[in-house]
Amino acid sequence: MSKPKLFEPLRVRNLALDNRIVIAPMCQYSCDADGRANDWHAIHLGHLALSGAGLLTIEATAVVPEGRITWADLGLWDDATEDALRDVLKRVRAFSDMPIAIQLAHAGRKASCETPWAGGHQLPPKDAHGWQTVSASAQPHYPHEHAPVALDRAGMDRIRDAFAESAKRAARIGIDAVQIHAAHGYLLHQFLSPLSNTRTDEYGGSLENRMRFPLEVFDAVRAAFPADRTVTVRVSGTDWMDGGWDVEQTIAFAKALEARGCDAIHISSGGVAAEQKIPLGPGYQVPLARAVKHAVTMPVVAVGLINDPEHAEAILGNGDADIIALARAFLYDPRWPWRAAVKLGGHVRPPKQYLRSEPRQDRGLFKVPEKVSPAAHWSADEA
Repeated sequence: MSKPKLFEPLRVRNLALDNRIVIAPMCQYSCDADGRANDWHAIHLGHLALSGAGLLTIEATAVVPEGRITWADLGLWDDATEDALRDVLKRVRAFSDMPIAIQLAHAGRKASCETPWAGGHQLPPKDAHGWQTVSASAQPHYPHEHAPVALDRAGMDRIRDAFAESAKRAARIGIDAVQIHAAHGYLLHQFLSPLSNTRTDEYGGSLENRMRFPLEVFDAVRAAFPADRTVTVRVSGTDWMDGGWDVEQTIAFAKALEARGCDAIHISSGGVAAEQKIPLGPGYQVPLARAVKHAVTMPVVAVGLINDPEHAEAILGNGDADIIALARAFLYDPRWPWRAAVKLGGHVRPPKQYLRSEPRQDRGLFKVPEKVSPAAHWSADEA
């Protein structure tokens, strides 16, 4: 059996990935109203860091308090949030050397919400947990919501600089890579899409104008984050709406990012229009990734209901993407890479404490860490 592409290593600037499996960022909505990482994040990230994936990405992390999706979102905007996340990472990295990235984000008009299990609705500024939102233009996501304030130049500068400052904080605590969130209808996507951006200044109208602020943010982050570390972008490949953001515009944005030093692009979709009709199904976003991959040379990440290992392998084998990202599949099955390795004939590197869990019928699945005897797999009564 030939070596599966899903388990081929890949280097992306400083990232040496053991395989092409990436754990996508997944919001946990589990901070107190202060944006600080806590014991839940240590447990959540800790067990994912033992999964055998090539890269773990920390959830959407707000660069300013008003950039949070919900009042309970993770943040990285001051010394307190930096110290809290540093402590979590210290505990995770005591037992895993998996590369760790962080997604930096601002929710724009989709901010100031209740947690999903409490309804997920937007909270008005007068609510104890709510605040005034901002966006490219002063139109809400849903008609009944409190309208955002259209950002002026000073407001855009503050947010751009906040992205850069958060990137510096991420570097200080040892984060290996930064992903800029420009997808799912959040602030940077709100600037990109003509459905949410109705500005008449140099940041609205033409594609060049609508890309301007997201590219300014990218440039600021790239300049702030160490030059030898990776910066990537997540983008929605389409709004799934007539007259909205589409794959052709995504390609133009991807080319502009690559020219500025972007190391990889993660192709998702939707999120900016309440009326969107998304044709959900296995790999429904892969055609978007394929179109972008044919237009750029940087690695392209495919994501979206790719739950079967053979499907993931086929996407890579067909040349539709370079990396496969999974999110909720990892919440359900934190050892997804182990199962994929068994199915495809690959190998994973478990923590030494789990070496003895290798099934008899799958001997050879585990890469034995250096300085650990292969005999550590089995005790005398198990051999």
